[in-house]
Amino acid sequence: MMSRGVLLVPLSAAISFWSAIGAIAWVRESDTAALAAALKTAKATLQGALSASKAQGTPISAKFEIEDGKLQLVIYTMKGNDFMEVVADPRTGAIAKAQEITDAIDLNEATEQKAAVAKAKVPLLAAAEAAVNANSGSRAVSIVPELKNGQASAEVTLLTGNTFKSVTEKLD
Repeated sequence: MMSRGVLLVPLSAAISFWSAIGAIAWVRESDTAALAAALKTAKATLQGALSASKAQGTPISAKFEIEDGKLQLVIYTMKGNDFMEVVADPRTGAIAKAQEITDAIDLNEATEQKAAVAKAKVPLLAAAEAAVNANSGSRAVSIVPELKNGQASAEVTLLTGNTFKSVTEKLD
């Protein structure tokens, strides 16, 4: 017969696991609420930032995000084999800074995005505009290209009021 202590260990582990999952879900929910609130004051658009970032290379993804409590607009670009992280001012859309991507995780993401953009026949700017035009009253919050079964598409996150929605736009 098992003792109560042996039975409590798996139960305790399960409770800890599900508590952590709940905490992660809560953090994501509060992050999206903070992002929605911050975007109400942003004059810049994702599409404008994609266009402005072309001076730094071909845009391969873009997103509004909260970093260190501040809203920023980040665009990844590629030029040859080099990747840049371009940060645009969310109030004006002007490029605030650009730096080479050196973080291993960010480089891996950029490499995957480059592969999708290389197969694309539709630029990210056109895909973002198509998503916004098809969803009246929304604004594009992020666009990330991906390859699935050899087909290029872009996951576009839209914001309407306080509601986020993801749509897929074909790039080929």
